[in-house]
Amino acid sequence: MTTTVITDIGSLVTNDPTLGDGSPLGLIENAALVLDGATVAWVGPTEDAPAADEAFDARGRAVIPGFVDSHSHLVFAGDRTAEFNARMSGRAYSAGGIRTTVAATRAATDAALEANLLRHLHEARRQGTTTFETKSGYGLTVADEARALRIAAAHTEEVTYLGAHIVSPDYADDPAGYVDLVTGAMLEACAPYARWVDVFCEKGAFDGEQARAILTAGAAAGLIPRIHANQLYHGPGVQLAVELEAASADHCTHLTDADVDALAQAAGTTVATLLPGAEFSTRAPWPDARRLLAAGATVALSTDCNPGSSYTSSMPFCIALAVRDMGMTPDEALWSATAGGARALRRPDLGRLTPGSRADLALLEAPSHVHLAYRPGVPLVSAVWQRGVRAV
Repeated sequence: MTTTVITDIGSLVTNDPTLGDGSPLGLIENAALVLDGATVAWVGPTEDAPAADEAFDARGRAVIPGFVDSHSHLVFAGDRTAEFNARMSGRAYSAGGIRTTVAATRAATDAALEANLLRHLHEARRQGTTTFETKSGYGLTVADEARALRIAAAHTEEVTYLGAHIVSPDYADDPAGYVDLVTGAMLEACAPYARWVDVFCEKGAFDGEQARAILTAGAAAGLIPRIHANQLYHGPGVQLAVELEAASADHCTHLTDADVDALAQAAGTTVATLLPGAEFSTRAPWPDARRLLAAGATVALSTDCNPGSSYTSSMPFCIALAVRDMGMTPDEALWSATAGGARALRRPDLGRLTPGSRADLALLEAPSHVHLAYRPGVPLVSAVWQRGVRAV
């Protein structure tokens, strides 16, 4: 097994507070780290770095853990440019939203869906993302949901069954029948490919009792709950997430004090995953990250990459939005995009660079991680290692 030492790192973010400066980022200046196969074997000052089979000189640049994108919708076909253009132009738009993508996805071949997924994965990797979660939800039939998850599972371990994205157009007059399908035959076909079960708990999608039934059925089938919660309006999603010990409540835009308190009390179990790309793309109110952090909640950042409401695969862009518009510091935003995402996926091996963690990291063309927010829109990621292998 080949070992690699990366030396002369100007600033190394470990996300281990027992290292370096003792902050949550565990910053080590003038650092080095050793990769042993797919694992980080050693971190510390460059002058103390052990020998390795191969060497890489970071030349004073910053190294961060690879981004952990814990919420995306990447198995889809079609384009919703007209919808976005109308929304940004202040014009009414009457097309079908998610239903438009459902129709295009159903009509696409497996090869086309996989090619589109891979295009987005490569795009994200070039921007430092080394782990991603992705969902079904654009098929809404037993066969189409199962094939979406099968395609996704060939490329990530973090696959989410989202048959409950919206009520299928085929069941427009029978939402209860669709819930029966989602918790019955569709779940049975999809569970072998998924780790997670999700539901869009929102007006116009699924109410609290429907969401409870879907998540409970998924849990009984061995899937771990997560939930789209409180994005468009205040609703029961956050409270349901905490009650069911979901791994994450995602969006969290419209919160009461009771919701914030619940997420703070459940900080070790349920992560508040914030998705600023959605607010940017819809001109909706921003989630109040400062309010959640001040209360003690665990916060993750993710892209929500999807063709309708957040068509970005860029975690650096989401970091910049979180710092500029959601009250986060650059340190908090980076932690939330790496260790926070790992918490939302319950993956202690990810989102940090410390002995024993997975060797997923990004080299920045900058001396500090702060440049991710300081220089928004600039392609700062110059190299990426995934499982110890140079990928970019």
